[in-house]
Amino acid sequence: MPLIPAFHEIRFPTNIAFGSSGGPERRTEVVTLGSGSERRNARWAQSRRRYDAGYGVRSLADLHQVIAFFEERRGKLFGFRWRDRADDASAPPGTEPAATDQALGVGDGATTVFSLKKTYGGLHAPYERAIAKPVAGSVRIAIDGVSTEDFVVDPATGLVTLGEAPAEGGIVTAGFRFDVPVRFDADQLVINLAAFEAGEIPSIPIVEIRP
Repeated sequence: MPLIPAFHEIRFPTNIAFGSSGGPERRTEVVTLGSGSERRNARWAQSRRRYDAGYGVRSLADLHQVIAFFEERRGKLFGFRWRDRADDASAPPGTEPAATDQALGVGDGATTVFSLKKTYGGLHAPYERAIAKPVAGSVRIAIDGVSTEDFVVDPATGLVTLGEAPAEGGIVTAGFRFDVPVRFDADQLVINLAAFEAGEIPSIPIVEIRP
């Protein structure tokens, strides 16, 4: 029997995802001393996104679509792609991705493989987020500001392989659109149809999969 992958390269229905709620989550430990001052410690180095797809369900047809998607993923078992309309590109909202949007690394004359990433902030403590699920056909690459087509991208990992290693000191940049790797955060969908018809929205928790 063939081995079934733990991640399905399929996107959650975007018409439902667009009406969802959610965003990044961090885990910070705050200790208040007797003097009233605080000590704060980041428990997680990377943020994790959580969403509730229930807010995007507007009809019974939407609900049936989610049930079918949930059953095929076997609840929490298989991951899938999620489009976060608030943050799905290397460029700001309303702007098309450009090959110079995000810095991937600096050439050393030998390295040809670079990982896609997106940097948030830049003044005090910029945060680099690994991008593992680029949208196929959306990636643009430049070296020292000059666009190149001599590369291939693995849409399942976000790894970019250049046809030729950039010269030492060459700045490799990229522009792209991307999805978030997620899974359902429950093995049961609790649906009250009577309440749903009256306007109550079922909860459909979804959480980002981190490496």
